[in-house]
Amino acid sequence: MRASTMGFAALVFAAVGIVTGSHPALAQSGYDRPGGDYASAPVPGGDPAVCAARCERDKGCRSWSFAYPSASGEPAMCWLKRVVAPAVRSSCCVSGVRGAGVVEPRPGELEFSMDRVGGDYRSFETAADPRGNSCAAACQAESRCRAWTYRRPGYGTAAPRCYLKDAMKPPHRKPCCISGVVR
Repeated sequence: MRASTMGFAALVFAAVGIVTGSHPALAQSGYDRPGGDYASAPVPGGDPAVCAARCERDKGCRSWSFAYPSASGEPAMCWLKRVVAPAVRSSCCVSGVRGAGVVEPRPGELEFSMDRVGGDYRSFETAADPRGNSCAAACQAESRCRAWTYRRPGYGTAAPRCYLKDAMKPPHRKPCCISGVVR
């Protein structure tokens, strides 16, 4: 029940950000908001929406930053902030302003926070990449590949992994991954 409540809350927060048209207030994947921290906590499931929900429940919170788990084993972390610090580009993080929820970008064929489970014909370790570009390029280079999933480090493995797929499976929301369809 609690996970579904948090999922619903994240959806509501995202909708509020979209309806208000206030683009600077939207949560941003690939950005940090350094400074103004007054509380921090690990996020065991590694989902940025949990951090956004924590900020919503805390009346002192004005903005937040979420850091993905690291390859060295550091857990995903959430920092609550008393101020709305300027967003700074950083592949480690997702950040936002209270009331905005999590709205991940979806440029081109990339599916942020999506896993396409199944259909794997090959997987391999790859370099850490906040957009999964090396995995997308590997899929594009192989005629057999129809879709791909890049798994961030710290989500079940120390090193990032690329999964190439010869069958296009439906996407499932998971903060661990970036996916895409090639053909």
